[in-house]
Amino acid sequence: MSDDYTILEGYNSDADLGLGCGLPTQFAKIKKGDVVVDLGSGAGNDCFVARYEVGDTGKVIGIDFTPKMIERARANAEARGFNNVEFREGDIEQMPITSNTANVIVSNCVLNLVPNKDGVFKEIFRVLKPGGHFSISDVVLEGALPEGLRRDAELYAGCVSGAIQKNVYLELIQSNGFENISIQKVKPINIPNDILKNYLNDEEISTFKNGTAGIFSLTVFAQKPLTNRNETCTPGGGCC
Repeated sequence: MSDDYTILEGYNSDADLGLGCGLPTQFAKIKKGDVVVDLGSGAGNDCFVARYEVGDTGKVIGIDFTPKMIERARANAEARGFNNVEFREGDIEQMPITSNTANVIVSNCVLNLVPNKDGVFKEIFRVLKPGGHFSISDVVLEGALPEGLRRDAELYAGCVSGAIQKNVYLELIQSNGFENISIQKVKPINIPNDILKNYLNDEEISTFKNGTAGIFSLTVFAQKPLTNRNETCTPGGGCC
């Protein structure tokens, strides 16, 4: 599923675990001085690419709930003398970050593994500054996958079984108040037959290959509005 990170400035091979499904930092419109948050930062791959973009005046915060990944990412940052990259252990459904902090949020093939995706988008909205935006690469579905694919733990770890329908994914973004939603990249994910044979019989494989259901890597952009449309307008309040 993973794309080639070696084309990006700031790439560090030691931090690339090959577990992504896109290049969100390539599309994230990061500027010098930005504060960038990476959800599910792993060994620090996207954080180090983002650091190149924000420069010495910006800051990058990686969040991961796995202590060993936090340890590895911190070691990678320390070895390179990156003093404006920070890694925090925590759940992306309850981010250890204050509200209105980030200019940009990125994530690579992580949200599909979280059961409460709606909760994650609410947290993204909270942590972004007004006018801030996200660029997220994730796995989505179109049509119904065979049950043998959906229930398997190995495919769950491979970011397939936890994926939801593309239209539902985009509706979650919109329902949480984001605007200027756009799809930046779509890539079909093809599971080889030798892997499919572990989960499906020959007839099921043929039906799946020739059907309309599909698995896709989606990179999507959305922005937090500059003002809260739900706030009450008052004289001098600046929202009218």
